[in-house]
Amino acid sequence: MRRIGMSLLHALLVAAAMFASGSALATACAWPDWDHFKQNTMSADGRVIDASTPEQVTVSEGQAYALFFALVANDRPTFDRLLNWTQNNLAQGDLTKHLPAWQWGRHSAKEGDQSSAPTWGVLDSNPASDADIWIAYTLLEAGRVWRERSYTALGTVLARTIVAQETAVLQGLGRTVLPGPVGFHPKDDVWRLNPSYVPLQVMQHMAGALPEQPEWKAMLDSSAKLVADTAPHGFSPDWVLYQRDKGFGPDTATKAESAYNAIRVYLWAGMLATDAPGRQAALDAFKPLADYVAAHGAPPERVDTQTGAVVGNNDGNAGFSAAVAPYLAALGRNDLALAQVQRTRSLAAQSPLGYYSQVLALFGLGYLDGLYHFDAGGAVVPAWMSTCPAAH
Repeated sequence: MRRIGMSLLHALLVAAAMFASGSALATACAWPDWDHFKQNTMSADGRVIDASTPEQVTVSEGQAYALFFALVANDRPTFDRLLNWTQNNLAQGDLTKHLPAWQWGRHSAKEGDQSSAPTWGVLDSNPASDADIWIAYTLLEAGRVWRERSYTALGTVLARTIVAQETAVLQGLGRTVLPGPVGFHPKDDVWRLNPSYVPLQVMQHMAGALPEQPEWKAMLDSSAKLVADTAPHGFSPDWVLYQRDKGFGPDTATKAESAYNAIRVYLWAGMLATDAPGRQAALDAFKPLADYVAAHGAPPERVDTQTGAVVGNNDGNAGFSAAVAPYLAALGRNDLALAQVQRTRSLAAQSPLGYYSQVLALFGLGYLDGLYHFDAGGAVVPAWMSTCPAAH
């Protein structure tokens, strides 16, 4: 038996001690944007607040994203506060039995009643599957990274509920993620879908992590088609219709626009691992977006996906630039990516970013700063598990 060098022996002893203690690494990487988000957008008890709304709403998507960021930051106390608030206020106290409600906030006072104090609670109880999938994914990943079985168990149960309540088998497409349990099947042969709800790395990981739930493999396949086949001119739609025997078609209610939902599709595509299945198809689908950014210096706020024409004259905000930067980098257009990062920082210095732009910036800039990445199977790889990136 060969003699083990002292440095290797030390490393093995440290790893054994960490495993015995049940924690991964007792460290965290500096992430000023996350610290700012916690201080300015999150309550002390774990509620992410959209202060731009009169109702001071919390949406399940915000809770889901913040859980992911807390995992990336190795911030388990914040993770637990977020999870507890979500369960107690959006899921009737039990995520094993109830999907979280989409929206919570301040109820409007009855007309003419100036005396009653404001009341708070669920404003829209219909769950949103994008939030639910991100929560289930993050719980499974937290269970793996932090070696906490209760997270794994909860994520597994939540995933099973998602399959039961927020999916359907569509002829010609297979089992598909619906945006929510109610309201997305307007006709017997028509469904309304959202490409931004199915990040391919997340769907890939769910399929691999839950072999006892084979529906996730089918949903990975349908999600890849939903992302790649609904952008005829290189811009993803916010919403799309799927009709039996006819396939995908424009969503008339939103005029087939690409805007605040679809901006996430480019973000998710840009963060796919270089060896992830389906990556090249996802990148190729949106090259006209990259060409537009190169020509105009910013992504457009709104695009008619049926013609590829920009609607109005507005550039996308700081969050839009943060969202497209990883995509541009994935194409090898690093100069364009850097320019969008700089635009995000410049606009943020001029005016504080709102809730949604902050979320997009945490995803996009955190990724480009090297605070996390996804592997080929869709697992998240936080930097704190190995080596923190150099400070920027």
